[in-house]
Amino acid sequence: MKLLIASDIHGSAKYCAQMLDAYKREKAGRLLLLGDILYHGPRNDLPDGYAPKEVIAMLNPVKQELLCVRGNCDTEVDQMVLDFPIMADYCYLELGGATIFATHGHVFHPRHLPPLKDGDILLNGHTHVPACEEIAGAEGEKYRYLNPGSVSIPKENSEHSYMVFEDGTFIWKNLEGEEYMTWKTDSRC
Repeated sequence: MKLLIASDIHGSAKYCAQMLDAYKREKAGRLLLLGDILYHGPRNDLPDGYAPKEVIAMLNPVKQELLCVRGNCDTEVDQMVLDFPIMADYCYLELGGATIFATHGHVFHPRHLPPLKDGDILLNGHTHVPACEEIAGAEGEKYRYLNPGSVSIPKENSEHSYMVFEDGTFIWKNLEGEEYMTWKTDSRC
């Protein structure tokens, strides 16, 4: 199954629409959102096209397509207006022979690892910076850390972006669909 992975919409109707256009263009089977869907948070400026009610109206009709984890800006009030679950702190996915721990990144991240086995993948957003890095655990085990960057508020000169996973390969793309990084689960970034 092809999966589109995105994070940190932060209430931007402009970039949410572009993300959904990318989802259709990619013909992915599911859209995994890594949190921070409606609110921009006190540390971020308002993103272009900030209109949380419009984001709600765009995402609720595709609720059957969505898999989500909770971001640090997502609350129970947000859950009251969204027709799909967003309050799980993490989920495990088995994709292409790899075990993926998907979370937002404000609790579990490379400096505070969740329980992982050697070779597992930690997938999160939160930093708004795309990443593909090998990290080592306390006992020398190796993991892969992946981050799709941010749909609406990219940081450190990165692009408005998302990732696609298909056939054991993660591909980072900007919202126009231009590829800028690739990682195959049995190789290096």
